[in-house]
Amino acid sequence: MEYLLPGLLLTLMGAVLLLNLLTLPANWIMVFLVFVWRVAVPQPGAMDMVYFVSLIGLALVGEVVEFFAQAWGTKKYGSSNTGLIGGIIGAIAGAVVCAPFFLGLGALGGALGGAWCGCFLFEIIRGRTPGEAGKAAKGALVGRFFGIFIKCGIGAAMLVLTYHAVWPGPAALPAEPPPAIPPLPPGTST
Repeated sequence: MEYLLPGLLLTLMGAVLLLNLLTLPANWIMVFLVFVWRVAVPQPGAMDMVYFVSLIGLALVGEVVEFFAQAWGTKKYGSSNTGLIGGIIGAIAGAVVCAPFFLGLGALGGALGGAWCGCFLFEIIRGRTPGEAGKAAKGALVGRFFGIFIKCGIGAAMLVLTYHAVWPGPAALPAEPPPAIPPLPPGTST
């Protein structure tokens, strides 16, 4: 039982981690699961205040990095602030609209395509040529792509941090190894 419950928590958190690809707040769901674990399990492991501050800090960094990665991409490719806002709105709308497709993985394509479409549309409305708007929209797509995958990496770091906090250490193993199997008596075959 000492391995079953931590194993279930870590497996569930690993599945939730994949929700980052659907542009859902997976890292915050992982924080919630850990909080529930801390309340529900009598011996929650090494979950002290430093652990929780680190976990919440990583989740917050994931959100900030995701936003700034898209901002970096749009600016690098010549977008305006209007295009950046359009890319963010488009990414959210695209993820929501495309989520039902491909067993939910359509949200990833929807977020990337939505970032491109939103930035492109807002840049066209702003009066830029289709070529300039297309280049800026490419930056929104590239930035969103990097943001999503960096956020997944941060979520993986949260999973590893939780593994070290909940998985039973060497102290949970038996103190001595099980007895060895005695050798067969002479003259017997296997």
